[in-house]
Amino acid sequence: MTGEPARVRQMWHLLEPLHAVLYYAPGAFEEAAVLGYDTEERWSSYFAWRAAPLGAVGAAEVVRTFHSFAPAMVDGYVPGIWATAAPDAVLAARLRAVDRAYRALFGDRVEGPEFAEAAALARRAAEAARGPQGAGAAPGGQVSDGMGPANSALPWPETPHLALWQAATVLREHRGDGHVAALTEAGLDPVESLVSFAAVGAARPEVFASRGWRTEEWGAARQRLQERGLLAADGTATDAGRELRAKVELRTDEEAAAPWRALGEPGRERLAELLGEPWLEVIGSGMLPAENTLGIGKV
Repeated sequence: MTGEPARVRQMWHLLEPLHAVLYYAPGAFEEAAVLGYDTEERWSSYFAWRAAPLGAVGAAEVVRTFHSFAPAMVDGYVPGIWATAAPDAVLAARLRAVDRAYRALFGDRVEGPEFAEAAALARRAAEAARGPQGAGAAPGGQVSDGMGPANSALPWPETPHLALWQAATVLREHRGDGHVAALTEAGLDPVESLVSFAAVGAARPEVFASRGWRTEEWGAARQRLQERGLLAADGTATDAGRELRAKVELRTDEEAAAPWRALGEPGRERLAELLGEPWLEVIGSGMLPAENTLGIGKV
């Protein structure tokens, strides 16, 4: 992959780990426990942290916007998570969680000029990712048009390192909304999206088990994709299947490009430079799983 799609994908790869610390940092689990969430496993806090910008929505909206999770799995957490803590409280706690995670990872550098510069550049890009006027929802408000607009509607933190995290979050959710649109255009339902992604080697099928699909649901999706000529009998992608997934990824990069065009190439290059060391530190911390459902490093 070359040209603009490659540059857009590079920025996603750099920003995604800076966002994802929320779901894995020890301090984040401690903040979740204070709210009252079960931290023996990560899903109750995950759904709360990620869905809070949507407001106190029900399971159907989380299934729609998150896309890859089995409805039965989502039903086990939503809307029950809002009985534990309201979205406003969750949003405040997730910023505290990120503050703790970033200070543990980066120390006093979060107060330094490089974090401030990175935050300013990332915020400029993120502000260009806003959806249509009026999209999104304040916590507790109406259903949003997607995860990107819902996060764009939130107020910006004053401290640079938290603004950097929020910008990373807006940009990755904006990209995610575009990815869901690209999958829909390709005629791939949520479980087919995962099956086809595993088929091109993005991750082992076992990794995608975290999304809660039953064995029979996964098998039925494989059958449907085989009937479309997208999957071979052994579960690997056919040439047509690889071509379709390549089109999906290219379409996703195209949908995610506007913020980086708005920032401009000098700004994008400078942000990439500034993110390099923090990215290495997050990856080197061992906090994040080495194999992930996003296919980072594989596709």
